[in-house]
Amino acid sequence: MPSRRVATGPTRGEVASIGMADPVAGVVERLEAKAAGFVKEQRLPGAAVGVVHGDRLAWSSGIGFADVAARRRPQPSTLYRIASITKTFTGTAIMQLRDEGRLHLDDPAVEHIPELRAASSPFGPIQTVTIRRLLSHESGLVGDPPGTDWTVPTYEGHVERNLERVTEIGTRVPPNTQQKYSNLGFQLLGEIVARVSGVPYPEYVHERILDPLGMTGTSFDPLPDDLEARRATGYAARYLSDELEPASIPPIDWAEGGLWACVEDLGRWISFQLREDAGAREGAQVLAGSTLKEMHTPRYLGNEEWTEAWCIAWYAQRKDGVTWVQHSGGIHGFVSCACFDPKERVGAIALLNGGVAAEDLAMGLGRIARDAVVAAAPTIESPAPMPEAYRALLGFYVNPEQGLVLRLEWRDAALVLIDSADPALPRTLAPTEDPDVFLVEPGVRESGEPATFRRNAQGRVTSVHLASETHVRLDPVE
Repeated sequence: MPSRRVATGPTRGEVASIGMADPVAGVVERLEAKAAGFVKEQRLPGAAVGVVHGDRLAWSSGIGFADVAARRRPQPSTLYRIASITKTFTGTAIMQLRDEGRLHLDDPAVEHIPELRAASSPFGPIQTVTIRRLLSHESGLVGDPPGTDWTVPTYEGHVERNLERVTEIGTRVPPNTQQKYSNLGFQLLGEIVARVSGVPYPEYVHERILDPLGMTGTSFDPLPDDLEARRATGYAARYLSDELEPASIPPIDWAEGGLWACVEDLGRWISFQLREDAGAREGAQVLAGSTLKEMHTPRYLGNEEWTEAWCIAWYAQRKDGVTWVQHSGGIHGFVSCACFDPKERVGAIALLNGGVAAEDLAMGLGRIARDAVVAAAPTIESPAPMPEAYRALLGFYVNPEQGLVLRLEWRDAALVLIDSADPALPRTLAPTEDPDVFLVEPGVRESGEPATFRRNAQGRVTSVHLASETHVRLDPVE
């Protein structure tokens, strides 16, 4: 029997169920059947799974065994190697330092790791390997450290040892021409975090990300005793027999794939990702909402079918008309996936201690929960009060030469310019220190450019200069 949980309770920032009023509660049996059927069909020893809605882990379940010999069932607190999902934490650390002004995404990696000057770069100067390109796997850098052989497995997880062999490191394809996944690239990003912050990478992740989010069950090797006791056993894939053999885990230490985590903590991690509309970085908001959105935004397409795209430390997959931001992880004995839909604020987690694609299960669970959320009656809330100073700005603005008509509204707690010819693409205006000057928020052609309202001698607004065009305000006829 699966061990399932629909939790109840807490406040924003904590992870729990949203209670029976939440639409996810109505599809628990379907979620259970999906997870159990997947484990059975794929001949897995077990799985720990969960669904997130908004700020909380709405449902979790354990199927099969975390350890077969001990007959131990998976729990929401059971730890699994999450492998490359670690890269999303490394990317978050880089973005924190970027937001603090301590590095730029377009910095060449060699600026922070001078040893890379000796790396091979047949497609141009080594400066083409930038932080931004490493974050999105488009630098062209070799995929793994020198001497890697995953079949043994042999893997060098210590960056200082790899930098001693820097002449064996370099680019293998021109930058920005294709997705070339690079574990070594994220190992170097972890070293950049350490050098820029002055704090060893694992300490940085604990102090600046895990601890503020309350992710007390997530850690790197060596695990403390209390977490060691919660580990699942990873098993090699079954091909010729139903017999299960524990897998040998290669020593991936830190930035590219070293974390252990549980469903409870990854629920917190996904809930945090769903705060794109949050404000500045503060406390448990370890990254500004705008920076989260920047990380989740696709940078380039990954295939000709337009079903995959690469973001900053995440990637996106479009399946059945839904785009899931996600990251998977796979290492000997463990496969994992965390995915979410920022628009509907739904996510899912699948942690397996066997060797099949966890993303199929995660997106399947996420789709069941998302459909339930979309079908539920919407919540009706009272509108946010409008700042009194904005009242004089509202109205219609026209560009008589082009026949363009813009309507300035207070809508959904924001000042928005709506083009009558293209109402689906509004310009949201962000205030500045000058009450008559706003900046256009990202997502449209005028992004980052000013919208300046002009007044006559009596103080009445007469026009708005948007980017490079003036629109005259229309006054009602009295």
